[in-house]
Amino acid sequence: MSKTFNIYCDESCHIQHDHKRFMFLGSVSCAYPQVKRHTERIDELKRKHNFYAEIKWSNVSISKVKFYLDLVDYFFDTDLRFRAIGIEKEQVHCEDFGYSYDDFYYRMYYQLLNYRIDTLNHYNVYLDIKDTLSAIKVRRLKDILNVKFGVFRNVQSIRSEESLLLQLADFLMGAISYNANDELKQNPAKVQIIEKIKRHANLPDLDKTNYSSKLNIFFIDLK
Repeated sequence: MSKTFNIYCDESCHIQHDHKRFMFLGSVSCAYPQVKRHTERIDELKRKHNFYAEIKWSNVSISKVKFYLDLVDYFFDTDLRFRAIGIEKEQVHCEDFGYSYDDFYYRMYYQLLNYRIDTLNHYNVYLDIKDTLSAIKVRRLKDILNVKFGVFRNVQSIRSEESLLLQLADFLMGAISYNANDELKQNPAKVQIIEKIKRHANLPDLDKTNYSSKLNIFFIDLK
């Protein structure tokens, strides 16, 4: 029997010359019928903690760390899944192969989204709106994804405030990126969250490839 899954995507340190070592693309996914349930449960969690702001990694602070730690617990207690791919930007030499950084961006999204695709199912992909060219970019991405699979029904940009699951993707993506890119790690709340993620995932660190179906991280070697 065919099922439909929603995939919510975000990016971190994806600007070509931002002086960060790694760029990441990440996604949170779940079965379509569960989207409403997860949204309601996360809303309940926000009310419990009197948290009324947007869920964002950049907003993590000691004053709100209990909410974010509970959010990590919620993610690991449910059927939600997270996947991220990391690329060391010093290895990106698009010009040597005759394509642009924009082309490279689409190739990496393809690598993110073509993982464990079941051709009997269908998928809706939602990306955070980044700029005025987002609509053009997502149409192209949908065409690229469906060349092989033909199972991506919808690929579109939405605003992060429209989806708590997209906000969750930002949060988890931010944790993975912070762990890999910030050597000093001076924010104690963010360090607490990263340590909790590692304990839940039973991983010694988050900067190496693993093959978990729950919290999958894959570092691509372009050499």
